[in-house]
Amino acid sequence: MKPNSSQNLPLKITIISAIIVFTIITYSNHFNNPFHFDDAHTIENNMYIKSLKNFPLFFSDASTISSNPMNQNYRPLITLSNAFDYYLGGGLDPFYFHLSMFFWFIVQIIIMFLMFSKLANLTGTHKYNIYFVGFAVAWYAIHTANAETLNYIISRTDSLSTLCVVASMYMYISFPLKRKSFAYLLPVILGMFIKEQTAMFVPILFFYILLFENKMPLSDIFVKSKFPLLRNSIIRTMPALFILGLLSVFVIRMQPDSFSPGGISAFDYFITQPWVYLRYFICFFLPFNLSADTDWDAISNIFDERVIVGFSFIAFLIYWAFRSSKNKETRAVSWGILWFLFALLPTSSFIPLAEVTNDHRMFFPFVGLTLSIVWTIRYWLIKKDEKFLTKNVISRYIITGVCLIIIMANAYGVRQRNKVWSSSESLWYDVSIKSPRNGRGLMNYGLALMSKGDLNGALEVYNKALVLTPSYSYLHINMGIVKNSLGLKEEAESHFKLAVQYGGSYSEPNYYYANFLYANNRITEAQHYAETALSLAPAHVSSRHLLLNIYKVLNLKDKLNALIEESLRINPEDTYVMQFKQIGESDQPLEIALAEQQALNEPTPENYLNLSLIYYNHSRFNECIEACNSALNLRPNYAEAYNNICSAHNAMGEWDKGIEACEKALSIKPDYQLARNNLRYAQSQKQ
Repeated sequence: MKPNSSQNLPLKITIISAIIVFTIITYSNHFNNPFHFDDAHTIENNMYIKSLKNFPLFFSDASTISSNPMNQNYRPLITLSNAFDYYLGGGLDPFYFHLSMFFWFIVQIIIMFLMFSKLANLTGTHKYNIYFVGFAVAWYAIHTANAETLNYIISRTDSLSTLCVVASMYMYISFPLKRKSFAYLLPVILGMFIKEQTAMFVPILFFYILLFENKMPLSDIFVKSKFPLLRNSIIRTMPALFILGLLSVFVIRMQPDSFSPGGISAFDYFITQPWVYLRYFICFFLPFNLSADTDWDAISNIFDERVIVGFSFIAFLIYWAFRSSKNKETRAVSWGILWFLFALLPTSSFIPLAEVTNDHRMFFPFVGLTLSIVWTIRYWLIKKDEKFLTKNVISRYIITGVCLIIIMANAYGVRQRNKVWSSSESLWYDVSIKSPRNGRGLMNYGLALMSKGDLNGALEVYNKALVLTPSYSYLHINMGIVKNSLGLKEEAESHFKLAVQYGGSYSEPNYYYANFLYANNRITEAQHYAETALSLAPAHVSSRHLLLNIYKVLNLKDKLNALIEESLRINPEDTYVMQFKQIGESDQPLEIALAEQQALNEPTPENYLNLSLIYYNHSRFNECIEACNSALNLRPNYAEAYNNICSAHNAMGEWDKGIEACEKALSIKPDYQLARNNLRYAQSQKQ
């Protein structure tokens, strides 16, 4: 049965349009979800992305991708995309980051639809092919597990690199006459500047040529008479192998020495991965236990039953790929399995990463697994019992109903995962429930509690995490912060010291200890740790800002000016640094100079009130009154401004003027206890 392609075109447009609309509706509650986890050092604290003028640096200096040295790898197009979204949103607005990421996801869905349509005809034309293609693409687009990638902004490394592989494969399949120009390689060339896993295009392409163009079953690889076909497949793959191989070497050489993929045994990591493959496979059908940060550990015993089950599962997949490669109708099943296996190789092989499994790693391999599963279903429905599908109306309703249930169930799962990712508290609470042995997850949940003011609750969670990860430097940082907030300064300092001890190669422990010392007026000590933090991570914005304050207080003008100029070269639009430049050689106390500049840049009643308070603390009472009058010009019924005027007159012994100002404050805000106290003081002093 060969359908008319021109007649199918309106149907194809209708199906892909419906998929796009439903995908947008499903993800409509995720666009304002905040930054999470590694977004902190790659986006929020990365000063390089805050100016598009750093564009050349992104391609020449891998440290621009992150303020954390151990996470600095060469992915310049990711840094550029973050910088563009920062520019588009006028700052750190997660909406624009999510919007651009989701836009490219929709582009991938469209290309997948076109590619699967081409593959459908290669496995046998049928009037129902378009519906199987639509179901496959819809399942992938709405798959609950993919929400872990699309909600986690920096995991655009996975989504964009996957798009590049899909685009190149579609171009190769659809435009055979254009292959001599090698235009099909352009997307994956770009992908190599996004994430290294793009190199898996080479084996994926090789097996496409072998299976679909040379029509060679995998078992014939070992047949001598079939060697010419094997050689032909290799030769036709060589351009991709040569170019992506050279780019792989280039990317590796561009990695900074500070970069570290992880720290566990390569052997333990390797024998654990088959079990991880099985987890991902099961998750395709039952995506129930998704977690932003799992508590899985590497398996160290090769005779562990999980290792045996895992390797048995890999053997089954390979057997399934070999068997399904024998028939034209099931070659897509074989190729999809191979896509799944190869797409996971960069993260699930000999290279030990910090986590043995991550849910956002399923995004790339699920392209192939979706194809394989749906084409297995197609084969059994069409080839094994076509009458059941084509002549039985009730059976078609049942099949359609089952497909809709699968899509709707996954859509519900996506909506729920979007809600989990909607705040730090909900995300890390979810992690603490699903991954209770994860000390890092507990630490982040405590951090979320601390941010909303629940210090005792945060401390309780931190103590639980400390049992699991006693040498986790970030945990000690946050324990130091919460204990300092509770007034336990000695205990706080001991935690900051432990943070530096356990994580001295990271900038954050040094920065937070420096910040603690600065707040406690131990400025000289703070200078050492702040300079260390900045030397470890030059892109860390907070370290630069803290060091500016330290140099100003210590009157280190040469260092201050050098730091200002260097900072503005990286980000000319950093308003905090520009304030220091505008203050210049002023002999004003830093606190006053900054407050004056803030009021000048943003003349709000609140900024003038803050300036008046700072003037008062420096015994500059007339200037305090002037600042309050500026606030009153903007907000005539500002009781707090009248109260500050009262305090300034009282300090100068001008009791009548103080009484008058406080009476005005109380006429606006009768229950203003501070103004009432100042009024009583002025009245008592006058008597």
